[in-house]
Amino acid sequence: MSEDLETLRHSTAHVMAAAVLDLFPGTLIGIGPATDEGFYYDFGFKERLLPEQLPRIEARMREIIKAGLPFTKEELPRADAVALFERLHQPLKVELIGDKVTDATARLYRTGDFVDLCLGPHVANAGQLGAFRLLSIAGAYWKGSEKNQQLTRIYGTAFPTQVELDSHLKMLEDAAKRDHRKLGKELDLFLIDEMVGRGLPLLTPRGATIRRQMEEFILRLERRQGYEHVKTPDIARLDIYKISGHFERYRDSMYAPSEMEDEQWQLRPMNCPHHIRVFQRKAYSFRELPVRIAELGTVYRYEKSGEVSGLIRVRAFTINDAHIFCRPDQLNDEFERVIELILHVYRAFGITDFYFRLSLRDDASNKWMGDPAVWQRAQDAAREALRASGHPFVEAPGEAAFYGPKLDVQIKDAIGREFSLSTNQIDFLMPERFGLEYVTSTQAMERPVMIHRAPIGSMERFMAYLIERYAGAFPVWLAPVQVVFIPIADRHVESVSKLADRFRQRDLRVEVDGRSERMQAKIRDAQLQKVPYMAVVGDKELEAGSLNIRRREGGDQVALGVEDFLRQLEDESRLPL
Repeated sequence: MSEDLETLRHSTAHVMAAAVLDLFPGTLIGIGPATDEGFYYDFGFKERLLPEQLPRIEARMREIIKAGLPFTKEELPRADAVALFERLHQPLKVELIGDKVTDATARLYRTGDFVDLCLGPHVANAGQLGAFRLLSIAGAYWKGSEKNQQLTRIYGTAFPTQVELDSHLKMLEDAAKRDHRKLGKELDLFLIDEMVGRGLPLLTPRGATIRRQMEEFILRLERRQGYEHVKTPDIARLDIYKISGHFERYRDSMYAPSEMEDEQWQLRPMNCPHHIRVFQRKAYSFRELPVRIAELGTVYRYEKSGEVSGLIRVRAFTINDAHIFCRPDQLNDEFERVIELILHVYRAFGITDFYFRLSLRDDASNKWMGDPAVWQRAQDAAREALRASGHPFVEAPGEAAFYGPKLDVQIKDAIGREFSLSTNQIDFLMPERFGLEYVTSTQAMERPVMIHRAPIGSMERFMAYLIERYAGAFPVWLAPVQVVFIPIADRHVESVSKLADRFRQRDLRVEVDGRSERMQAKIRDAQLQKVPYMAVVGDKELEAGSLNIRRREGGDQVALGVEDFLRQLEDESRLPL
């Protein structure tokens, strides 16, 4: 987002807040930043705000914009700013001054009668604002903490021109149809159950089928590349995460330890300490390295209830995790192999719009652990491997993990928001902390280098991305139901059910729609469920040993022999290895 667009959106957020206070006197105001998608502002309304009231706020905003009220910067002594917001009965702003204003003066911006604690910048006057739309409302805890009061967040977006706004709104409309939460419900793939808990999705039979296909694909691909799969527990003694450094660095994101038999036990936030202990079970010589240990390991992170969302952000998720233990002279080759594996996975799923981000250490922070010279070796190795891959990458100083540089795969969701789908790291620190060693050719002991890698990353997040990418219309090999058999009449159901069993015996995923409904209604329902194929069967097909095949995309129907269609379906069902 450009600085000009950020300034325009931030200014529009102020105008929205001014309109809200005009229409709903006594409303508390929180924060109102610009975002990559638009802007939002948090309010404490006396009465519940309904979505139907947003047009009224928009109308008042247009009046303010038409009046061309200027944005005026003011600086007040800290105590005077506190007194001002106390007179205005805005305790949240008073609290923000205590939290954020460390200088003797506080900066404010005034637009007409509306004044806000703000560093700016803003446009010169409201008349310079462009096209905008208020989009939705949602609950949001003050400062993001469930311990604080819940506010009402109004989301909006703004652009310099109406053409740009209309284009964005069209994209949002299209993206809403692809929203994995919406499709997950419509296609019966997963659910969030309040009795189970927020952030803990339940996969239905269809959703679990997609997940198993994803798992089988990555497991077979890893086996071909020399990975050995293990199974480790979801809980461990807290001490192991103290040694690894996770407890020190990620304590706020970990569930509270539990006490058992005078020891503290922890739901694991990471798989790496477990894999390290598997590696340490025996001694290795230099000839046996690299050792590649992999697992679909479930981890647990405490996410605030207001931040969990569908399958994207959850409290328990499974990582396509692996840890490579190699000699220093093998590091470049092994990291190149990691990048090649990522590219292979993305090609298999048809993902092309992504780039690599190499997160590095900087000199402005003291959060890094380990020798700077060792860090430099790791960063150089990652750069060389990326250059060898030929795929574009950018560098992000200061964004590394505390123990080493990391490589993120940056991708965009259905509405263009960027996020990391996969994270991979080079680590010299954890082998030091756990005392990892191997026997060199001279019978000396040396530390291995450790690579953390997860080409798919979180299985849940990857599945959410795929639902949106395919808009629920999965390729045949991933589709939870590959064929729906549609008997034309009730008398055909028994024969069609036996026919479907032939497909099941060939490991194909089929269903029979035996309802007493019209054939066209059954076809339409199968299309709505995004099933790749519909096989219509009546007297003629049973007599000829054929099937009347229709695709979910529509188009002409095709008559195929049963065995011919079986072979075609088996070919399309093969994992893209």
